[in-house]
Amino acid sequence: MVVQNQATVTEAVELARKFRADPKLLEAALMELETLDAERKFATAKALRLLSEQAPGTLYPHFDRFVALLECGNGFPRWDATRILAALATVDKHARIETILDPYLKPIRGPHLIGAAATIAGAARIALAKPQLANQMSHAILRVERAHYQTEECRNIAIGRAIEALDQFFHLIGDPHWVIAFVRRQTGNRRPATRKKAEQFLKRRNAMASAVASSR
Repeated sequence: MVVQNQATVTEAVELARKFRADPKLLEAALMELETLDAERKFATAKALRLLSEQAPGTLYPHFDRFVALLECGNGFPRWDATRILAALATVDKHARIETILDPYLKPIRGPHLIGAAATIAGAARIALAKPQLANQMSHAILRVERAHYQTEECRNIAIGRAIEALDQFFHLIGDPHWVIAFVRRQTGNRRPATRKKAEQFLKRRNAMASAVASSR
């Protein structure tokens, strides 16, 4: 199985190269994505994710296809579309991301952890690409605290992902009071890993505040 997965990843890298070189091949792959067998679908989806990282402009003309996948009944295409759309925010000169934020951010409310985690990470990436959306992204991520997931442990894991995401663009948030209050509450989280993330987050903020104060 490990050998097979390595082979599939290698195939994905080669596919990404071909998609970038041949727009017609890319178009065909997007049209056939839902009908491919599991292994080919994995390689193609991986290739599309790689392409969104390496050359987002290549996929930007297909923006609406990925938006449509947000409503796909199969979780894997939804999660891939979530990641790809976030990457496309870096080249979104027509403010198309702004028009889809409601459906994009919806998974944060639950009930599925994987979808929520992908969306939380994507929201951070969007905030970094579009600083004017940082406040909106932070408020959306903070909903994780009152979200309903399949288990309480899932919610606590999602909260940990939220802390990591907020940390990435904390410097862009206009009023970080709510973020700090949220993270402080998580120092009492039942999940040790999440507590540790909260403590480390606050430690970094305190160190930064002290550095600023001493420089004045």
